[in-house]
Amino acid sequence: MSSLLDSIECPADLRRLPSERLQEAADALRAEIVEQVSQTGGHLAASLGAVELALVLHYVFETPDDRLIWDVGHQAYAHKLLTGRRKAFSTIGQERGIGKFLRRSESPYDVFGAGHAGTSVSAATGIAEAIRRRGGDERVVAVIGDGALTAGMAYEGLNNAGWLKLTNLVVVLNDNEMSISPNVGALSSYLARRWSAPLARRMKHSVRAFLEHIPRAGEELLELVRRAEQSFKALISPALLFEGLGFNYIGPVDGHSVEKLLETFRNVRAMEGHQEPVLVHCVTRKGYGYEPAQGDPLKYHGVTPFEIPSGEMRKPKAAAPSWTSVFADALIQLAGSDDRVVGITAAMPGGTGLDRFAAVFPQRFYDVGIAEQHAVTFAAGLATEGLRPVCAIYSTFLQRAYDQVVHDVCVQNLNVTFALDRAGLVGADGATHQGLYDYAYLRTLPNMLVMAPRDENELRSMLRTALEYPGPAALRYPRGSAPGVPIEAEIKPIKIGEAELLRDGSDVALIAIGATVGPAQAAAERLREAGIEAAVLNARFVKPIDGERIAELAHRCGALVTVEEHSVNAGFGEAVLGALAERGQQVACRVLGVPSRVIEHGKPADFLAQLGLDARGIERAARELLAR
Repeated sequence: MSSLLDSIECPADLRRLPSERLQEAADALRAEIVEQVSQTGGHLAASLGAVELALVLHYVFETPDDRLIWDVGHQAYAHKLLTGRRKAFSTIGQERGIGKFLRRSESPYDVFGAGHAGTSVSAATGIAEAIRRRGGDERVVAVIGDGALTAGMAYEGLNNAGWLKLTNLVVVLNDNEMSISPNVGALSSYLARRWSAPLARRMKHSVRAFLEHIPRAGEELLELVRRAEQSFKALISPALLFEGLGFNYIGPVDGHSVEKLLETFRNVRAMEGHQEPVLVHCVTRKGYGYEPAQGDPLKYHGVTPFEIPSGEMRKPKAAAPSWTSVFADALIQLAGSDDRVVGITAAMPGGTGLDRFAAVFPQRFYDVGIAEQHAVTFAAGLATEGLRPVCAIYSTFLQRAYDQVVHDVCVQNLNVTFALDRAGLVGADGATHQGLYDYAYLRTLPNMLVMAPRDENELRSMLRTALEYPGPAALRYPRGSAPGVPIEAEIKPIKIGEAELLRDGSDVALIAIGATVGPAQAAAERLREAGIEAAVLNARFVKPIDGERIAELAHRCGALVTVEEHSVNAGFGEAVLGALAERGQQVACRVLGVPSRVIEHGKPADFLAQLGLDARGIERAARELLAR
């Protein structure tokens, strides 16, 4: 089957195939995705579910002139294989390789970059309006998954597109999980294709035009016909929702039938005289065509390399628990003695560890969908009534709810705890998922407590500290395995704002926070072997920062190196400098962190070495500072 794919370098090659061979191409694409992802890891289940959809859209529409926009990119691996990236697919998620998500810099077929869900309709609306303003005739197609429809922004985009009456816009709803419409039978599928057919469209518009010309009675008759049509559609489909937003709804369509997809999208592309954008509802199954992924699409959403016959992951068992699992166990332990504690996530129960909390406390767990803004304000509402909500959200995703953190939590000084998973460099997921900005966007806020643990016990202690703090608090921790220290039975709180001196020294002070404390300790040992005595301070708090302890070290050592796995702009290092400036203290200082540039995908350890955030880099920075 790969011989067929060998002949497809771009969608233009695909469009030269007779339509009878498209199913063969779909089968070849699906086999290729399974084969490639089994070696590299990546987003498997969603991409397998969208193979026929990607194939038919590129076949029917003249991409890249017609713009094809994918939401997130989880479902776009077939799109990547069809658009000139098949030979490079083995590099996916690797440094200088192709990305797991969509990037405008990577391909002209990646019309709009995507890593966070719910953006495709808004972006497509802007693109379609720009094309209309310049008089272009290109079509714009946005594909959005049903999970992304839990993002409020998706409805904002749909509402705006309907109001603008963008007739050059087609929104494709890839319904693969939420079962928006359970009525996917022969009748509804048949009617979907018939309603999109040219004859049906001409008849509908002819009736409308005729009735509009009947004086007075015409408007009433037109409204009666319109209501009758909507009532009939509502019996078999969710048409009213989307038509209420100004779309012509078509569907549901079997998203794994090449024949039905071809017929529907050819009809849609040939439509003339319609006065509204079109929404095509396609029903698919995540993991379709590969039994392990189809049977457990959640497990096979994002995978490490695996064995194809069994689906078994090849990832070796970590020697230490993950930061995520340590957080989950601590939350369960603390919730066991305080029934006010509840857990909230935004469509990531597995990724944040809250699935384990939900198994123990199902009535105290809330998954609000891809709706971070709602999650935060929902937590604020719970807090006003005395509950202690814990919002477990990836650092990169909490950015989407910044106004709610400010306005609804911090201004009102509510007891909401933010557990920020995937903080720092995240590896293969790349630029849209790097958690490099949370110190900056949280430490400026009134009433907010900001912490980062160096090991498992400190994470547990910080979680208890946050829950007991009478206001908003955030703790951030990285992806992957924790250091592996023995876990203490009792979870003890930490004195707020107090740093921890791990090693004394008189030549230079290494002030580190979170995951950088370990490398700072290793750097101090390397410096000692060279005759340089380095103090190591585990800051623990970004806000409030332990200014007195830092000032004392600065006075005694005369040189400071701050270390953080975060942007150097407005981060921990700047908080240290601010604390010294407040005290009128001048000292030689070096701020180590991530520079203000986009950090793409690659191995975190490699990036840490390149950025000077490993033990060798910290040692080098200290030597250079002392040499000055």
